[in-house]
Amino acid sequence: MLRIFEKTALLQFVLERAQVTGLRADHFGGSIAAFSHHYLPRMHRLGYVAPNVGEIAAKACPGGYVMDSKPGFYDSVVVLDYKSLYPSIIRTFLVDPVGLVEGRHADDRNALVHGPQGTQFSRTRHCLPEIVTTLWHARDAAKRAGNSPLSQALKLLMNSFAGVLGASECRFFNPQLVSAVTLRGHEIMKRTRDFVEQRGYQAIYGDTDSIFIWLKHAHGNSEAHAVAADLVRDINAWWTRTLREEQGLENLLEIEFDTHYAKFFMPTIRGSDVGSKKRYAGLSVNAQGKEEMVYRGLEMARSDWTPLARQFQEGLLSRIFRGEPYRDFVRDYAHATLAGEKDELLIYRKRLRHQLDAYHVNVPPQVRAARLADEHNSRMNRPKHYQHGGWIRYVVTESGPEPLEARQSPADYQHYLEKQLQPIADAMLNPLGESFSALITAQQVLF
Repeated sequence: MLRIFEKTALLQFVLERAQVTGLRADHFGGSIAAFSHHYLPRMHRLGYVAPNVGEIAAKACPGGYVMDSKPGFYDSVVVLDYKSLYPSIIRTFLVDPVGLVEGRHADDRNALVHGPQGTQFSRTRHCLPEIVTTLWHARDAAKRAGNSPLSQALKLLMNSFAGVLGASECRFFNPQLVSAVTLRGHEIMKRTRDFVEQRGYQAIYGDTDSIFIWLKHAHGNSEAHAVAADLVRDINAWWTRTLREEQGLENLLEIEFDTHYAKFFMPTIRGSDVGSKKRYAGLSVNAQGKEEMVYRGLEMARSDWTPLARQFQEGLLSRIFRGEPYRDFVRDYAHATLAGEKDELLIYRKRLRHQLDAYHVNVPPQVRAARLADEHNSRMNRPKHYQHGGWIRYVVTESGPEPLEARQSPADYQHYLEKQLQPIADAMLNPLGESFSALITAQQVLF
């Protein structure tokens, strides 16, 4: 345990976090309190008092921008990220509770910063942009000094501010304020997409502060990195010109290069032709040419899929990415599953989120397995393990889900083919004009 603390610098992080938030070291969460710790003294010095909690009725606020994805396989996709996008928006567009009030009562509307939904902010009287700027410079200093715990604490604090403005429990809650940040983020991502596509590339996905750009054909690693560097330079320069010309603002937005995927896969939503969101895989290559398989939101990265499925997805995807034969792999894997050669990979591991007796109408497989396990424990005069939740490991058998500690029936291999392997395979094979069932049918004819 002590080695974990040392490796993660957790104790140093907790102490640094307490210092920058003004909260006790054992106080978890506390974003609203940390915001007030920094904001209240500044607004008091400007002659303002804070509003009461609940003066504005709770209302849903827009979240981050998620671009519709274009599913399929791609060569050479580069990912660019805006550095701390929401704090950058606050600094650049002067988003601020006091600034919003000042803007409402200003005589010269043309001298204000105009934001989404008709919001207007003072250019001279505000608090939050200076707070973020101070924390930003402190984080840069921490990174230069190699103080990772302090850098992380400052980053988390800055990134929490937009969320605090959208939390109804906060005295500064105002849908107009949080929308001035998130909707500006939408605008920034859409205009970045337009810029990229005017350069002849295609934006195939975007999520809050990241944009995934297809370079239209395969590029060597050094060439792709050079293209990304050119885009970063030109986008940042374009924002500097545009913000100065449109509103006379200093540009504090900064887009950076994140990743080059030599191969990239964006799946569809299961059962449709619509591209999924927050789910993709890629073969990333760094500047030194080192390759790494990256999975986001796919079965490989999710604990509720069996090792059988995760191993299959990794094997199939890596073969497709590397241009290696994959049909025999699919056939052999399915045959080995049916032959019982992969029984050690059939185990589901799922969490019981409620007490067992709370499930009445919809009883999921893990609950059925847990009830069988505790019935078995009771018969064996052992303590019941699952009455109050926990994790259960089980196998789907010909008699239904059965826990490992009380399994009696043979595995239902057809279930694993249809529910675990086929959905994963078809997501990758269908864009290639093939299907799992066609390959397996050809295999079954041989046996």
